[in-house]
Amino acid sequence: MPTILPTPPFHVVARALQDATERLAAELRAPTEVAPDWNEFEWSVASAVATLHGISALLFRSLKWRGPEKWQSFLREQCAQSLHRERRIDAFLPRIDAAMRRENVGVVLLKGAAIRALGIYQPGDRAMGDLDLLARHADFPAVSRALRSVGYQEAFATKRNAVFTDMELQKRPGFGEHIDNPLIIELHPTLYDPLPSTDIDITARVMPGTLPAGANAYPDLAALLAHLLLRAANNMCSHALRLSQLQDIARLTPRVHAPDWQRLLTAQSAAPWWALPPLLLAQRYCDAPVPMEVLARLSDASPRLLARAARRFTLTEVSWSNLRIAAFPGLVWSTSIGEAVRYARSRLLPDREALAELAHSVSRTPQFAAVPWYGLPHAARIARWLFGRPPRVQAINAVMDALATGNQTG
Repeated sequence: MPTILPTPPFHVVARALQDATERLAAELRAPTEVAPDWNEFEWSVASAVATLHGISALLFRSLKWRGPEKWQSFLREQCAQSLHRERRIDAFLPRIDAAMRRENVGVVLLKGAAIRALGIYQPGDRAMGDLDLLARHADFPAVSRALRSVGYQEAFATKRNAVFTDMELQKRPGFGEHIDNPLIIELHPTLYDPLPSTDIDITARVMPGTLPAGANAYPDLAALLAHLLLRAANNMCSHALRLSQLQDIARLTPRVHAPDWQRLLTAQSAAPWWALPPLLLAQRYCDAPVPMEVLARLSDASPRLLARAARRFTLTEVSWSNLRIAAFPGLVWSTSIGEAVRYARSRLLPDREALAELAHSVSRTPQFAAVPWYGLPHAARIARWLFGRPPRVQAINAVMDALATGNQTG
């Protein structure tokens, strides 16, 4: 059994996460010739950052320097596993299409599956953990039968989606990407995200007017971009963004032309103000070509405080690399004082459904038990938000995994 290296103090881990996040993001944007002067712990944190942000394969292909052999070995293995997993998913998608056709029901392939079909990444470069499908709620029984025919069973359901799996949710082969990691299927009747407490619903924008039997694409690039931006905005709101999301946006935007931008801006009653922060970050960190007039329109439509804050956001601050659990991370996204109050209340006094969704999420990731956070009463978690510096479970767990894996291979 490997000995897990002790985790340094909070401020040391937080600084290492910040340094690795900003440096690796900069390297993907403009690769340099000289490797960072990091110690063994900092290189392990860099591995954790690459995993948290889904960029290991991109780094393997893009970096001009090598770094330590453990780092190179990690990136090489992650790239190979991601490629194997992509091939497995690519072989599975036609089975989904055929199953839906047999049931004479249509679904829309969302996010990763749609991006993969566009060919904007080299094989294996984009990690894909889940398969997201959109279907009309009335068609759920037929879609469920189709999924059962390819070996999937419904594991649980929330008001947002139904989750299907083909293996034990607790199975977890190892750190980072792995071909045998479970491929979860999430079936959505609607597409909405709370920003921060008011639901932004883009279902009508993404659902085609007619939905032929089988697996369908988004109606247009504007619909795909809107979905990517809304998901990124929601994740920024909860400090859970991944650099891979900004990469998706940056690689898609060169294909988005003036009519697509116009559809994005006018698809609903008001310009999508929530698109401004992720577009600004994608522009700053990934050189996304966003027209200035689009940013101006979105800035005019955004809450003033958010528009100002969005120009100062760093990737570390709004992503999984932020080690600190903030009491109210989405407060600046509020569009009114009333919404700010509702959001604060939802954080302090979550309803039963929110707690149930959290419990489901934790049950799907049993390794989170290594950090005693979700087992605490909610009141105790609130006290630690406000008066302590508890580390985020996802971030510290990734660091602990990276330390253990590095020690095991050392």
